Amino acid sequence: MLLYILKRLVYVTPVAFGVSVVCFLLVHLAPGDPLSAVLPADATQATIDEMRSAYGFDKPLPVQYLIWLWHVLHGDLGTSIATGRPVLGEVSRAVVNSLILASVATVIGFTFGTLFGFVAGYHRNSLADRAASAVSVFGVSVPHYWLGMVLVIVFSANLGWLPPTGAGPDGSGNWRPDFEHLRYLILPAITMSVIPMGIIARTVRALVADILSQDFVEALRAKGMDERGVFRHVVRNAAPTALAIMGLQLGYLLGGSILVETVFAWPGTGFLLNAAIFQRDLPLLQGSILVLAMFFVVLNLLVDVMQTALDPRIERA
Repeated sequence: MLLYILKRLVYVTPVAFGVSVVCFLLVHLAPGDPLSAVLPADATQATIDEMRSAYGFDKPLPVQYLIWLWHVLHGDLGTSIATGRPVLGEVSRAVVNSLILASVATVIGFTFGTLFGFVAGYHRNSLADRAASAVSVFGVSVPHYWLGMVLVIVFSANLGWLPPTGAGPDGSGNWRPDFEHLRYLILPAITMSVIPMGIIARTVRALVADILSQDFVEALRAKGMDERGVFRHVVRNAAPTALAIMGLQLGYLLGGSILVETVFAWPGTGFLLNAAIFQRDLPLLQGSILVLAMFFVVLNLLVDVMQTALDPRIERA
Protein backbone atom coordinates (compact mmCIF):
# COMPACT_ATOMS: atom_id res chain seq x y z
CA MET A 1 0.00 0.00 0.00
CA LEU A 2 2.85 2.39 0.82
CA LEU A 3 4.43 1.73 -2.59
CA TYR A 4 1.09 2.46 -4.26
CA ILE A 5 0.82 5.79 -2.41
CA LEU A 6 4.36 6.75 -3.43
CA LYS A 7 3.56 5.95 -7.08
CA ARG A 8 0.45 8.07 -6.93
CA LEU A 9 2.49 10.95 -5.48
CA VAL A 10 4.93 10.67 -8.38
CA TYR A 11 2.01 10.79 -10.84
CA VAL A 12 0.61 13.88 -9.10
CA THR A 13 3.79 15.94 -9.61
CA PRO A 14 3.47 16.54 -13.39
CA VAL A 15 -0.27 17.09 -12.96
CA ALA A 16 0.42 19.80 -10.39
CA PHE A 17 2.99 21.42 -12.68
CA GLY A 18 0.51 21.39 -15.58
CA VAL A 19 -2.16 22.91 -13.35
CA SER A 20 0.16 25.77 -12.41
CA VAL A 21 0.94 26.48 -16.08
CA VAL A 22 -2.73 26.48 -17.05
CA CYS A 23 -3.69 28.72 -14.12
CA PHE A 24 -0.98 31.22 -15.00
CA LEU A 25 -1.66 31.32 -18.74
CA LEU A 26 -5.46 31.47 -18.55
CA VAL A 27 -5.35 34.51 -16.30
CA HIS A 28 -2.67 36.33 -18.30
CA LEU A 29 -4.24 35.66 -21.68
CA ALA A 30 -7.54 37.22 -20.62
CA PRO A 31 -8.19 40.66 -22.15
CA GLY A 32 -7.87 43.87 -20.15
CA ASP A 33 -5.25 45.62 -18.04
CA PRO A 34 -5.23 44.48 -14.39
CA LEU A 35 -3.75 47.80 -13.23
CA SER A 36 -6.72 49.77 -14.56
CA ALA A 37 -8.70 48.86 -11.44
CA VAL A 38 -6.30 50.65 -9.09
CA LEU A 39 -4.73 53.40 -11.21
CA PRO A 40 -6.59 56.67 -11.69
CA ALA A 41 -7.70 57.64 -15.17
CA ASP A 42 -5.20 60.52 -15.28
CA ALA A 43 -2.21 58.44 -14.13
CA THR A 44 1.07 59.43 -15.75
CA GLN A 45 3.10 57.03 -17.81
CA ALA A 46 5.80 57.05 -15.14
CA THR A 47 3.28 55.92 -12.52
CA ILE A 48 1.97 53.19 -14.82
CA ASP A 49 5.52 51.95 -15.54
CA GLU A 50 6.33 51.97 -11.82
CA MET A 51 3.25 49.88 -11.00
CA ARG A 52 3.93 47.45 -13.83
CA SER A 53 7.49 47.01 -12.57
CA ALA A 54 6.30 46.53 -8.97
CA TYR A 55 4.00 43.66 -10.00
CA GLY A 56 6.45 42.25 -12.56
CA PHE A 57 4.21 42.88 -15.56
CA ASP A 58 7.08 44.50 -17.48
CA LYS A 59 8.93 41.18 -17.83
CA PRO A 60 8.40 38.52 -20.54
CA LEU A 61 5.64 36.00 -19.84
CA PRO A 62 7.96 32.99 -19.26
CA VAL A 63 10.01 35.03 -16.80
CA GLN A 64 6.85 36.13 -15.02
CA TYR A 65 5.79 32.48 -14.70
CA LEU A 66 9.11 31.34 -13.28
CA ILE A 67 9.16 34.18 -10.75
CA TRP A 68 5.56 33.48 -9.79
CA LEU A 69 6.20 29.72 -9.48
CA TRP A 70 9.27 30.34 -7.30
CA HIS A 71 7.26 32.52 -4.94
CA VAL A 72 4.40 30.00 -4.89
CA LEU A 73 6.76 27.17 -3.93
CA HIS A 74 7.87 29.33 -0.99
CA GLY A 75 4.31 30.00 0.14
CA ASP A 76 3.99 33.49 -1.35
CA LEU A 77 0.99 33.94 -3.66
CA GLY A 78 1.64 37.64 -4.11
CA THR A 79 -0.25 40.76 -3.08
CA SER A 80 -3.77 41.69 -4.11
CA ILE A 81 -3.87 44.62 -6.51
CA ALA A 82 -7.27 45.77 -5.25
CA THR A 83 -6.76 45.52 -1.48
CA GLY A 84 -2.97 45.49 -1.05
CA ARG A 85 -3.24 42.52 1.33
CA PRO A 86 -1.38 39.19 0.93
CA VAL A 87 -3.24 36.81 -1.37
CA LEU A 88 -2.49 33.81 0.85
CA GLY A 89 -4.40 35.32 3.77
CA GLU A 90 -7.36 36.28 1.58
CA VAL A 91 -7.54 32.84 -0.04
CA SER A 92 -7.05 30.97 3.25
CA ARG A 93 -10.04 32.64 4.89
CA ALA A 94 -12.18 32.07 1.81
CA VAL A 95 -11.14 28.39 1.50
CA VAL A 96 -12.10 27.71 5.12
CA ASN A 97 -15.56 29.21 4.59
CA SER A 98 -16.06 27.33 1.30
CA LEU A 99 -14.83 24.09 2.85
CA ILE A 100 -17.36 24.44 5.67
CA LEU A 101 -20.19 25.08 3.21
CA ALA A 102 -19.10 22.35 0.77
CA SER A 103 -18.62 19.78 3.55
CA VAL A 104 -22.08 20.37 5.02
CA ALA A 105 -23.65 20.30 1.54
CA THR A 106 -21.79 17.07 0.73
CA VAL A 107 -22.96 15.40 3.96
CA ILE A 108 -26.56 16.41 3.24
CA GLY A 109 -26.34 15.30 -0.38
CA PHE A 110 -24.59 12.02 0.47
CA THR A 111 -27.04 11.16 3.26
CA PHE A 112 -30.22 11.75 1.28
CA GLY A 113 -28.71 10.58 -2.01
CA THR A 114 -27.65 7.28 -0.45
CA LEU A 115 -31.08 6.87 1.16
CA PHE A 116 -32.93 7.51 -2.09
CA GLY A 117 -30.50 5.31 -4.02
CA PHE A 118 -30.92 2.33 -1.70
CA VAL A 119 -34.70 2.69 -1.64
CA ALA A 120 -34.83 2.84 -5.44
CA GLY A 121 -32.33 0.00 -5.86
CA TYR A 122 -34.14 -2.33 -3.46
CA HIS A 123 -37.58 -1.55 -4.88
CA ARG A 124 -36.96 -1.40 -8.61
CA ASN A 125 -39.86 -0.38 -10.86
CA SER A 126 -42.02 0.44 -7.85
CA LEU A 127 -43.62 3.72 -6.83
CA ALA A 128 -40.75 4.33 -4.39
CA ASP A 129 -38.24 3.81 -7.21
CA ARG A 130 -40.05 6.29 -9.45
CA ALA A 131 -40.33 8.86 -6.66
CA ALA A 132 -36.63 8.55 -5.70
CA SER A 133 -35.59 8.70 -9.35
CA ALA A 134 -37.73 11.82 -9.87
CA VAL A 135 -36.06 13.52 -6.88
CA SER A 136 -32.60 12.62 -8.19
CA VAL A 137 -33.41 13.91 -11.69
CA PHE A 138 -34.72 17.14 -10.15
CA GLY A 139 -31.50 17.52 -8.16
CA VAL A 140 -29.31 17.09 -11.22
CA SER A 141 -31.44 19.26 -13.51
CA VAL A 142 -32.45 22.28 -11.42
CA PRO A 143 -30.11 25.33 -11.67
CA HIS A 144 -28.77 25.71 -8.16
CA TYR A 145 -28.51 29.51 -8.33
CA TRP A 146 -32.23 29.64 -9.27
CA LEU A 147 -33.08 27.29 -6.41
CA GLY A 148 -31.09 29.53 -4.07
CA MET A 149 -33.08 32.60 -5.09
CA VAL A 150 -36.35 30.68 -4.63
CA LEU A 151 -35.31 29.58 -1.14
CA VAL A 152 -34.36 33.15 -0.23
CA ILE A 153 -37.74 34.44 -1.44
CA VAL A 154 -39.70 31.77 0.44
CA PHE A 155 -37.81 31.32 3.71
CA SER A 156 -36.27 34.78 4.11
CA ALA A 157 -38.45 37.35 2.35
CA ASN A 158 -41.89 35.75 2.85
CA LEU A 159 -41.59 33.65 6.01
CA GLY A 160 -38.66 35.41 7.69
CA TRP A 161 -37.37 32.17 9.18
CA LEU A 162 -33.76 32.29 7.97
CA PRO A 163 -31.31 35.09 7.07
CA PRO A 164 -30.86 35.60 3.31
CA THR A 165 -27.17 36.44 2.94
CA GLY A 166 -23.84 36.53 4.74
CA ALA A 167 -22.03 34.18 7.08
CA GLY A 168 -23.03 35.70 10.40
CA PRO A 169 -25.02 38.42 12.16
CA ASP A 170 -22.00 40.68 12.65
CA GLY A 171 -21.29 40.89 8.92
CA SER A 172 -17.80 39.42 9.30
CA GLY A 173 -16.34 36.80 7.00
CA ASN A 174 -15.58 34.35 9.81
CA TRP A 175 -18.17 31.63 10.36
CA ARG A 176 -18.41 30.21 13.89
CA PRO A 177 -20.04 26.94 15.03
CA ASP A 178 -22.92 28.36 17.06
CA PHE A 179 -26.68 28.43 16.55
CA GLU A 180 -26.86 31.99 15.21
CA HIS A 181 -24.17 31.39 12.58
CA LEU A 182 -25.68 27.98 11.76
CA ARG A 183 -28.87 29.74 10.59
CA TYR A 184 -26.82 31.51 7.90
CA LEU A 185 -25.47 28.17 6.67
CA ILE A 186 -28.78 26.34 6.15
CA LEU A 187 -30.02 27.88 2.90
CA PRO A 188 -26.73 27.83 0.93
CA ALA A 189 -25.93 24.31 2.15
CA ILE A 190 -29.34 22.99 1.04
CA THR A 191 -28.97 24.77 -2.30
CA MET A 192 -25.55 23.25 -2.96
CA SER A 193 -26.57 19.77 -1.80
CA VAL A 194 -29.19 19.09 -4.48
CA ILE A 195 -26.70 18.34 -7.29
CA PRO A 196 -24.55 15.82 -5.34
CA MET A 197 -27.74 14.33 -3.90
CA GLY A 198 -29.07 13.62 -7.40
CA ILE A 199 -25.75 12.27 -8.68
CA ILE A 200 -25.17 10.03 -5.66
CA ALA A 201 -28.79 8.78 -5.70
CA ARG A 202 -28.57 7.71 -9.34
CA THR A 203 -25.14 6.13 -8.79
CA VAL A 204 -26.17 4.21 -5.67
CA ARG A 205 -29.41 3.08 -7.31
CA ALA A 206 -27.49 1.59 -10.25
CA LEU A 207 -24.90 0.01 -7.92
CA VAL A 208 -27.49 -1.56 -5.61
CA ALA A 209 -29.57 -2.88 -8.52
CA ASP A 210 -26.46 -4.42 -10.10
CA ILE A 211 -25.23 -5.97 -6.83
CA LEU A 212 -28.62 -7.45 -5.98
CA SER A 213 -28.73 -9.15 -9.40
CA GLN A 214 -25.39 -10.92 -8.90
CA ASP A 215 -25.08 -14.59 -8.06
CA PHE A 216 -23.36 -14.18 -4.69
CA VAL A 217 -26.44 -12.42 -3.27
CA GLU A 218 -28.61 -15.36 -4.22
CA ALA A 219 -25.99 -17.68 -2.71
CA LEU A 220 -26.06 -15.74 0.57
CA ARG A 221 -29.83 -15.98 0.73
CA ALA A 222 -29.72 -19.67 -0.17
CA LYS A 223 -27.39 -20.27 2.78
CA GLY A 224 -29.99 -18.77 5.10
CA MET A 225 -28.49 -15.32 5.68
CA ASP A 226 -31.12 -12.79 6.75
CA GLU A 227 -31.74 -9.55 4.84
CA ARG A 228 -29.74 -7.54 7.36
CA GLY A 229 -26.64 -9.58 6.56
CA VAL A 230 -27.29 -9.31 2.83
CA PHE A 231 -27.67 -5.53 3.24
CA ARG A 232 -24.25 -5.36 4.90
CA HIS A 233 -22.68 -7.13 1.92
CA VAL A 234 -24.45 -4.79 -0.50
CA VAL A 235 -23.16 -1.76 1.42
CA ARG A 236 -19.64 -3.18 1.48
CA ASN A 237 -19.63 -3.65 -2.28
CA ALA A 238 -21.23 -0.28 -3.07
CA ALA A 239 -19.16 1.78 -0.61
CA PRO A 240 -15.93 2.26 -2.65
CA THR A 241 -17.67 3.73 -5.69
CA ALA A 242 -20.11 5.79 -3.61
CA LEU A 243 -17.31 7.26 -1.48
CA ALA A 244 -15.28 8.07 -4.60
CA ILE A 245 -18.27 9.94 -6.04
CA MET A 246 -18.73 11.78 -2.74
CA GLY A 247 -15.08 12.86 -2.67
CA LEU A 248 -15.23 14.18 -6.23
CA GLN A 249 -18.47 16.02 -5.49
CA LEU A 250 -16.79 17.74 -2.54
CA GLY A 251 -14.10 19.00 -4.92
CA TYR A 252 -16.69 20.14 -7.46
CA LEU A 253 -18.64 22.00 -4.78
CA LEU A 254 -15.53 23.71 -3.44
CA GLY A 255 -14.47 24.92 -6.87
CA GLY A 256 -17.82 25.42 -8.53
CA SER A 257 -19.76 27.33 -5.88
CA ILE A 258 -19.26 30.80 -7.37
CA LEU A 259 -22.93 31.30 -8.30
CA VAL A 260 -24.35 30.01 -5.02
CA GLU A 261 -21.87 31.99 -2.93
CA THR A 262 -22.67 35.11 -4.95
CA VAL A 263 -26.44 34.64 -4.44
CA PHE A 264 -26.02 34.22 -0.68
CA ALA A 265 -23.01 36.60 -0.34
CA TRP A 266 -21.16 33.75 1.37
CA PRO A 267 -17.52 34.84 1.89
CA GLY A 268 -15.92 31.82 0.24
CA THR A 269 -13.70 31.14 -2.75
CA GLY A 270 -16.55 31.56 -5.24
CA PHE A 271 -17.40 35.00 -3.88
CA LEU A 272 -13.70 35.87 -3.85
CA LEU A 273 -13.23 34.69 -7.45
CA ASN A 274 -16.22 36.73 -8.55
CA ALA A 275 -14.74 39.89 -7.01
CA ALA A 276 -11.28 39.15 -8.44
CA ILE A 277 -12.69 38.65 -11.95
CA PHE A 278 -14.58 41.94 -11.99
CA GLN A 279 -11.64 43.83 -10.46
CA ARG A 280 -9.10 42.17 -12.77
CA ASP A 281 -7.04 41.35 -9.68
CA LEU A 282 -4.54 38.96 -11.30
CA PRO A 283 -2.59 37.88 -8.18
CA LEU A 284 -5.81 37.15 -6.29
CA LEU A 285 -7.32 35.37 -9.29
CA GLN A 286 -4.21 33.25 -9.84
CA GLY A 287 -3.89 32.38 -6.17
CA SER A 288 -7.55 31.40 -5.82
CA ILE A 289 -7.60 29.23 -8.95
CA LEU A 290 -4.29 27.57 -8.05
CA VAL A 291 -5.38 26.72 -4.49
CA LEU A 292 -8.70 25.31 -5.69
CA ALA A 293 -7.05 23.30 -8.47
CA MET A 294 -4.41 21.88 -6.14
CA PHE A 295 -7.07 21.02 -3.59
CA PHE A 296 -8.90 19.06 -6.29
CA VAL A 297 -5.67 17.25 -7.27
CA VAL A 298 -4.99 16.29 -3.63
CA LEU A 299 -8.61 15.26 -3.16
CA ASN A 300 -8.40 12.97 -6.19
CA LEU A 301 -5.27 11.40 -4.71
CA LEU A 302 -7.01 10.80 -1.37
CA VAL A 303 -10.05 9.32 -3.11
CA ASP A 304 -7.84 6.93 -5.09
CA VAL A 305 -6.03 5.78 -1.96
CA MET A 306 -9.26 5.45 0.04
CA GLN A 307 -10.99 3.52 -2.74
CA THR A 308 -8.04 1.14 -3.05
CA ALA A 309 -7.96 0.60 0.71
CA LEU A 310 -11.69 -0.20 0.82
CA ASP A 311 -11.76 -2.45 -2.25
CA PRO A 312 -8.82 -4.90 -2.45
CA ARG A 313 -9.96 -5.95 -5.94
CA ILE A 314 -8.56 -2.70 -7.37
CA GLU A 315 -5.15 -3.18 -8.95
CA ARG A 316 -2.36 -1.45 -6.98
CA ALA A 317 0.46 -2.07 -9.42
